[in-house]
Amino acid sequence: MLTGFSQSFVSKQADAKFPALIVSPIHFCIHSHVYFTNMLKYEQMTNQEIVKNLREMAMLYEMEGVLFKPRAYEKAAIEVEASGEEMKDLYDKGGKDALKKIPGIGDGIAFHIESLLKKGSFAEHERLKKKIPVNISELSAIEGVGPKMIKTFYQKLKIKNISDLEKAANAGKIRKLEHFGQKSEGKILKGIEFLKKSGGRRILGHIFPEIKNIEKMIRSFPEVERAIVAGSTRRRKETIGDIDFLAISTKPERVMDRFVGLPFIEHVFSKGKTKTMVKLKNGLDADLRVVPAGSYGAALNYFTGSKDHNIKLRDLAQRKGWKLNEYGLWKGKKQIAGKSEEELYKKLGLLYIEPELRENTGEIEASRSATLPKLINYNDLKGDLQVQTDWTDGEDSIEVMTEAAEKTGLEYIAITDHTKALAMTGGSDEKKLLRQMAAIDKINKAFRARGKGFRVLKGAEVNIMKDGSLDIDDKTLTKLDVVGAAVHSHFNLTREEQTKRVIRAMENRNIDIIFHLTARVIDKRGPIELDIDEIIKTAKRTKTVLEIDAFPDRSDIKDEYIKKCVLAGVKMSIDSDAHSKAHYKFLEFGIAQARRGWAEKKNIINAWPVDKMLKMLK
Repeated sequence: MLTGFSQSFVSKQADAKFPALIVSPIHFCIHSHVYFTNMLKYEQMTNQEIVKNLREMAMLYEMEGVLFKPRAYEKAAIEVEASGEEMKDLYDKGGKDALKKIPGIGDGIAFHIESLLKKGSFAEHERLKKKIPVNISELSAIEGVGPKMIKTFYQKLKIKNISDLEKAANAGKIRKLEHFGQKSEGKILKGIEFLKKSGGRRILGHIFPEIKNIEKMIRSFPEVERAIVAGSTRRRKETIGDIDFLAISTKPERVMDRFVGLPFIEHVFSKGKTKTMVKLKNGLDADLRVVPAGSYGAALNYFTGSKDHNIKLRDLAQRKGWKLNEYGLWKGKKQIAGKSEEELYKKLGLLYIEPELRENTGEIEASRSATLPKLINYNDLKGDLQVQTDWTDGEDSIEVMTEAAEKTGLEYIAITDHTKALAMTGGSDEKKLLRQMAAIDKINKAFRARGKGFRVLKGAEVNIMKDGSLDIDDKTLTKLDVVGAAVHSHFNLTREEQTKRVIRAMENRNIDIIFHLTARVIDKRGPIELDIDEIIKTAKRTKTVLEIDAFPDRSDIKDEYIKKCVLAGVKMSIDSDAHSKAHYKFLEFGIAQARRGWAEKKNIINAWPVDKMLKMLK
């Protein structure tokens, strides 16, 4: 949002027909110009940019071998990322003290954020970057490449970015480093190749808060009657390649002047009366189109897509002797629909189709025959069945995760910390699980004493071993309320081997849910090879639930598999895979994934009350 000073300034400039926020300093006295320049600096630093800096600090401290600080900065990054308010707005209201009210942000980190907002940098970050001048964010995006490895690459081979790393690996230089070898070198090259395939697309769940903030700012323009983000963002795709904004205004030129002055914009490709194309500081391209109210529905439908869905609609219009485009639905020269999407679909003889379904996968036929699914709503979840805590690799305690879930509006959660085979997480063995069960009993007893109905379920995320066996004995698993199993290793087995492996786990009478079935990590690791049809058939036979992991990097299972489950009658859960209380917000993207897969409330077990949900588990 604009500060009071900036709003006043922009309003005056708009009246004088100057582009908003773009003006020569000669129009002001030196004092005013300095004040405005400083104000503009911290308005330009978004939460995403602050998170990037904090995460870099965590990695730089880890490279230096500093204890405790890496975790502190990572936790602060998580909290900023989860914040519903931009740090610049928070700081504007209450200064550094307001920043310190955010959990995990003490005086030191608050001081650094303040410096980022005012200057775009802070001294400690600059000092460490001079010691290791590498593109940390770029290199750490490769699976398996962490801070210490990045430091080794720089010190031994002067590698600063992915291009340098790829050249070194292709030249066989990585394998010659101590503790590396040909296999490590091959994995790095494979990781780089996989990253390249993403084509510059960004994971929606991570960039979404920034997109919504830009949408909010466009809506705040006094000349804008209505504004919305369209495109693949509105369809809630897993990843996006660009962003489309749409607005209604009778003064489009003034809207464009304000838009190009937003602090998120790095470069303006073109600026017209009704369309402007820019590059944002986050690297994505964004378009803003301004349309009259009478064409809003047609334009929203057109720019939401998908392309295949739109082609099908245009064909439908043509068969009726009409023409459909972004300006409306036309019968000759007369516009017969287009003010709203609902009006458009109705005129074409269709029921309204939700944006998440618009992929030309049968939704138009279902709309025509009135057999569209009644999609699960964004407020339908009652529980979360995959939650990690500080008993293993989570950031927060069971108590903190429970309180946060209750505030989110949930009625129950399952604590599903990792088990012993995943040693890097401090995974639980049988004895540790029993201790955790006792701790959960105490928490539930305290809730009952306070007259609260919230319930914490005992669970675990058990490892599926290479042969399909589990790393926790059945005697202990029987005592848990919910047991999830997941693949965390041996990702390169053949399709037949992986399928048999997962099926063996599903056939265990104690395994209720298979977590993140395909084990993919978007932009880092591809899915394991599985016979999905055989897996779904086995899930039906064994009454095993398949999870929709809502964590944006996973979004696993994908929409086409969800639809297969819906058709087969296989139940699913939507879980956050939370490793911090800040991660419950990701449930929204799991619901979006379910909606794209045509899932209804009846298909999702944790959209049910806890007792009903527990009764259907094995």
